[in-house]
Amino acid sequence: MTPRPRFVPSSTYRLQVHGEFPLTAARDVVPYLQRLGIGAVYTSPYFAAEPGSRHGYDVHNHNEINPELGGADAHTAFTDAVRAAGLQHVVDFVPNHMGIGTATNPWWRDVLENGPRARSARFFDIDWNPVKRELKRKLLLPILGDQYGHVLERGELQLAFRDGHLVLTYFDQSLPINPRQAPRVYRTGLTKLTQDLGASDPHLVEFLSITSALHNLPSHSESSSEALDERYRAVDVARERLQRLTDASPRIRTHIEDAIRELNGVPGRPESFDALHELLEEQAYRLAYWRTASHEINYRRFFDINGLAGLRVEDPQVFCAIHELLARLLSEGRVTGVRIDHPDGLFDPARYFDMLQDLAAGAWQISRGDGGRPLYVVAEKILSARERLPPGWGVHGTTGYNYLNQVNGLFVNTANARRMRRVYAKLTGWTGSFDDLLYDTKRLIMDTSMASELNVLAEMLNRISESNRKSRDFTLNSLRDAIVEVVACFPAYRTYVTEQGWSPEDREVVEQAIVRARRRNPAMDPTIFDFFREVILPRDPEDTANMGARNRRGSGYPPADAAETAARLRFAMKFQQYTGPLQAKGLEDTAFYRYNLLLSLNEVGGDPSRFGYSTRDFHELSILRQRDWPYEMLATATHDTKVGEDVRTRIDVLSEMPDEWGREVSRWMRINRALRPIVDGEPAPDRNDEYRFYQAVLGMWPPDASDPGAVPEDLVPRLQAYMNKAVKEAKLHSSWINPNDAYEEAVSTFITRTLSGESGRKFLSAFLPFQQRVARSGMINSLAQVVVKIASPGVPDFYQGTDLWDFSLVDPDNRRPVDFTRRQAALDECEAVARLPAESRASEIDRLVARWTDGTIKMFMTAAALRCRRDAASLFLEGDYVPLDVESTVPAQVLAFARVHAEAGALIAVVPHLTLPLVDRDHPLPLGDRWKTSRVLLPSAFGALTWRDVFTGAELKPVTTADHAWLFIGQLFERLPAALLVST
Repeated sequence: MTPRPRFVPSSTYRLQVHGEFPLTAARDVVPYLQRLGIGAVYTSPYFAAEPGSRHGYDVHNHNEINPELGGADAHTAFTDAVRAAGLQHVVDFVPNHMGIGTATNPWWRDVLENGPRARSARFFDIDWNPVKRELKRKLLLPILGDQYGHVLERGELQLAFRDGHLVLTYFDQSLPINPRQAPRVYRTGLTKLTQDLGASDPHLVEFLSITSALHNLPSHSESSSEALDERYRAVDVARERLQRLTDASPRIRTHIEDAIRELNGVPGRPESFDALHELLEEQAYRLAYWRTASHEINYRRFFDINGLAGLRVEDPQVFCAIHELLARLLSEGRVTGVRIDHPDGLFDPARYFDMLQDLAAGAWQISRGDGGRPLYVVAEKILSARERLPPGWGVHGTTGYNYLNQVNGLFVNTANARRMRRVYAKLTGWTGSFDDLLYDTKRLIMDTSMASELNVLAEMLNRISESNRKSRDFTLNSLRDAIVEVVACFPAYRTYVTEQGWSPEDREVVEQAIVRARRRNPAMDPTIFDFFREVILPRDPEDTANMGARNRRGSGYPPADAAETAARLRFAMKFQQYTGPLQAKGLEDTAFYRYNLLLSLNEVGGDPSRFGYSTRDFHELSILRQRDWPYEMLATATHDTKVGEDVRTRIDVLSEMPDEWGREVSRWMRINRALRPIVDGEPAPDRNDEYRFYQAVLGMWPPDASDPGAVPEDLVPRLQAYMNKAVKEAKLHSSWINPNDAYEEAVSTFITRTLSGESGRKFLSAFLPFQQRVARSGMINSLAQVVVKIASPGVPDFYQGTDLWDFSLVDPDNRRPVDFTRRQAALDECEAVARLPAESRASEIDRLVARWTDGTIKMFMTAAALRCRRDAASLFLEGDYVPLDVESTVPAQVLAFARVHAEAGALIAVVPHLTLPLVDRDHPLPLGDRWKTSRVLLPSAFGALTWRDVFTGAELKPVTTADHAWLFIGQLFERLPAALLVST
């Protein structure tokens, strides 16, 4: 079991802080969260980020609280409020990358000015020796909106003189000019200046002295630290001198301005830009068009975002530099837990987490001990189907995407997978397998937006090949192709080899990828896969013993020496840094938007080829979590989920009615056939996109909107934004890099036509009765999901606003403002109901159920369960998980389990799932009379206990016989479609 941290929250509530919801607003919400029963306030990153950032992941200074959020004073007031409420605070921290706006990030600006020898060069993951020789010791900077030559000759690149030095401006970008090259500019027109001032003029003498000092600066390619220090000192002195001089001498300033004007050129006269071009060629960066530079970018990015550069955070100097403020906040008790963003992007995640735990132990002045994990840390690690979190990491689990897909799978009818696929194929024409689709999308990403990182890997592998006579015959292109095939076939996000070697699980993942790659490419030379395996996988001991025999057969590629061994390890570690973001871009951001079988399966960490989870699966996974990661975060919604948690539980209902769903979609397609505009001779949206649209509108339709003539005002633009994002992400008809405005406008027009006017009334009249039936069943799923999440092993997390219904779509839709005033009023009502005695509470609960559409019933159950959890934290956090058998006499299923703690008592959670056959207009909920004699079987020891329902307050005594004990499900679901019982 993972060691218990010094502080572990009973639950968390995520707040998205930004300029329109700053830390002062977060402070004002704290009393509400305390009343709700939350254990920790959990925020998005609040460290200084790019101006106007809505998310904080483009942090440019880890050691400053973002001024746009209120700065240090607002943070102090916020954390004071959190502590005064008796709550903990978990903050999202970003160690993998930084925003690299040249106006805001001094480290990045230092690299641009001083190149590979810059003091800050070690902070960023940059390949200073790429394949393209023109980029040797240069940084490719893809910030231009057009080809470099066109941008230059339009006069969009302009020199300027600011604060004693030259800069290059490009719209709102400001780039430094290598100070050693500044004399090129300052000496332009020098003869005229000398004639005007006279050779002995003291201002001219000082100007020439400064120019000479800059010309004689050590080059930015100098290797000695002494020369580098001298360069920095000399530059600072020269800038101060030049600033004083230009303040004192208007003629010198005029001279510099005239020289700049001449170098800036004149549009329409290409030759006038020659001098500026020559100056730019001498910089430590090379400007490039952002659309065409993807193959040559030589700094590691966050996914394919050019404005986010990867950090080398495992370097002790870099680690200390970006964790100074976090260490202080820990020592002051203002932060008690950390969520680590995107650890798969790190070179050595295990090492980083050890460093983080050491930081916390030092801040708290305690000893870590052997394997201690005093700081509560959750890693935003996405686990694919059979992937497991490395047990040696200094964390307490993931942020919960694996749990999200497990609990969602309960509400998907696994028996109907084949029928759903038949419906999908019939209505859209899609007949391929998801595995083949994923292979294609991963290759697409490698060919386009993440080609530069691939080229870096190919060059690394080529250098290894050339260093050994046994492997030198492999060409660069063939090695690149081998990497492409292995990555495209990789069955997990990444592996975690270190200097300590490979785990058996990681070795199996690599072997599986190579086997799949061989199978898909029978025409490729098989020996190249042998070589790849030898490079990336160190030999097993038995392989080493037999190496000589293998070499005599000519099948081995052992390393030539220690240097090659080290190069192979570095390649393996860089390779696994690539597979994670590539998997995310190929799977989550492309394949998920092409494969629309059931959108609720297309979630982060999900596998659409797996159609649901059985209760047995869920029990087994819960037992493993309690054993291995008892403090792992449990999520059902985050800022990155593809749809809101209550949208998902509605869409799940379709898996229970594939044939009826198919008939309804076919009917809607006929009704709306004439509403699709024609683009390039074909109707738009295509059938696959249209199929997605019907699921999206069914899932997000407001529960209280039942009139076809009263479509909510914001519904159409929200759906248009969602569908056009989906179209771009799918990269079939449009994309972010090459938008197809005609297709996207056609999709928007189709949505407008289907949801408004006379044509919309015709569709909605056919759509709404079906949608409302699905919504009623989805509501049952949602309430069951709340109870299961709160009662399961782990730490339940609530994304902002999900305390009422969450019918949001993908971001930015799920980052809309949250109405906390409404939520506080709803909580007031829930508290009033909870204070009533059990006999009086029943009628009030019935009233909340009757008006379920306003979401208050969800808040009532959420608050009651959270408060119970906070009051009995040991039971929920550390109690054993005990599956309970169920005997059901109705065509629906029930999940039941107990949590048992030797000192803290016991609880029982019982929820229904796959309940569609029980839901109709007469019975909007599967109330007790529908379950009749169905029962939950209990351990015999439970039979002697009295149990209290946390929601209704009713006390229940199990029925007992000599050998058995049970509770009737009809009694448990008499008022609500879920029960949470605690032993009294």
